[in-house]
Amino acid sequence: MENLVDRIAHTYKGDSGINFIDASNLPVRGEIIQILDLLFEVLFPGHTGKRSITKSNIKFVIGDVLCQIHAELSEQIERAYRYQCRIQKCEGCDCRKMAENASRHLLTQLPKIRELLKGDVGAAFAGDPAAQSHEEIVISYPCIDAIATYRIAHELYLKQVPLIPRIMSECTHSKTGIDIHPGAKIGKNFFIDHGTGVVVGETSVIGKNVRFYQGVSLIAISIPKQAQSIRGAKRHPTIEDDVTIYAEATLLGNITIGKGSIVGGNVWIGKSVPPGTTVSMAKSQSLYEHRKNNRHSKKRKNR
Repeated sequence: MENLVDRIAHTYKGDSGINFIDASNLPVRGEIIQILDLLFEVLFPGHTGKRSITKSNIKFVIGDVLCQIHAELSEQIERAYRYQCRIQKCEGCDCRKMAENASRHLLTQLPKIRELLKGDVGAAFAGDPAAQSHEEIVISYPCIDAIATYRIAHELYLKQVPLIPRIMSECTHSKTGIDIHPGAKIGKNFFIDHGTGVVVGETSVIGKNVRFYQGVSLIAISIPKQAQSIRGAKRHPTIEDDVTIYAEATLLGNITIGKGSIVGGNVWIGKSVPPGTTVSMAKSQSLYEHRKNNRHSKKRKNR
């Protein structure tokens, strides 16, 4: 055992990135998840059942939760800033003040985020005949979890908070199967039906009243080995207003899907599409096999 410990310890020498030795400044993933839960209490009061919220106590409860969020989030953001300062070897930064400002910024954006989420929930209800109520959508639909987390993380991303926006989005990705980078720009009334396998890359831009189905990918074209050399460049698609994209469609690179277009399932698009266009796969053939007296007869049918 002693020999094994020595061998493992030897692998830690000189490494960075996968080691967290003496890294007391890193934000704590579990704490970030708890803060997300608190933020959801503000965005969807009472939906978890953890707090009894009434019209008479709602201001007290929300005020108490906001104070808790500000204290805990400020601490985690400060850790993230200190980590960044350590990596960049910068001096003189007031990480505590920066953290409090970033935390306060997010809290001031919560009314706006709530209005956006009302539109997202409304789009889900209007777009899914299986939905029985807005409450059902909030409590059970994975897209609302993913979109709400994105709208929170996006505000921190805009304030250039390190690590935490990605921790938030990837925690929700692992839970819902929906991967939305916090750097993406997404308009109002966004609906992801079913959701599993959806990918929205960092520089994607999505307009208003857009609907995705499962497996839609807005991704970059295969990048060079030195990927850091194109950081910040527009690499992902722009989806204009009123677009519907069906299941398993893949959209590649810095292209634009024009307003009001419909993208069919399983298509692969690497060029821009004009407004009002329907894109679909060429007709394929389905093979039908009929059994009669243990013999097979085959018939092809175009579709």
